[in-house]
Amino acid sequence: MNFLNPSIGNSQSQTSASKTSFSVEEVAVGTGSITEPGDTLSVHYVGTLTDGRVFDSSLDRNVPFSFTLGVGQVIRGWDEGLIGMRVGGKRLLTVPPEYGYGDQGVGAIPPNSTLVFMVELLDDQKPSSR
Repeated sequence: MNFLNPSIGNSQSQTSASKTSFSVEEVAVGTGSITEPGDTLSVHYVGTLTDGRVFDSSLDRNVPFSFTLGVGQVIRGWDEGLIGMRVGGKRLLTVPPEYGYGDQGVGAIPPNSTLVFMVELLDDQKPSSR
């Protein structure tokens, strides 16, 4: 399966009703644990601009990206869009500027850019306090 263009014939879609056009699409539902704020996630991802240009990819580095969910270590679109995901699943996130890098931009991402991420959840480590 092509990571950027997966077959999504049986996917489920959830789009928020806010004016931001932030959307989360379940491309593949995993079978592992369900993510919650405070969990440490390990993911592979490809980030593109709406014109399809890739600006970042953990696959190109062949190294998964790890972060703690819901504590501001990543953009708001990830902190909100990856909650409730199951290990082994894939989600397509469409992230408007206000959920991404806003009017600042960063690196290859121009200011006020809508971002598109394909994210595959590889691991979900629960905090030891749970």
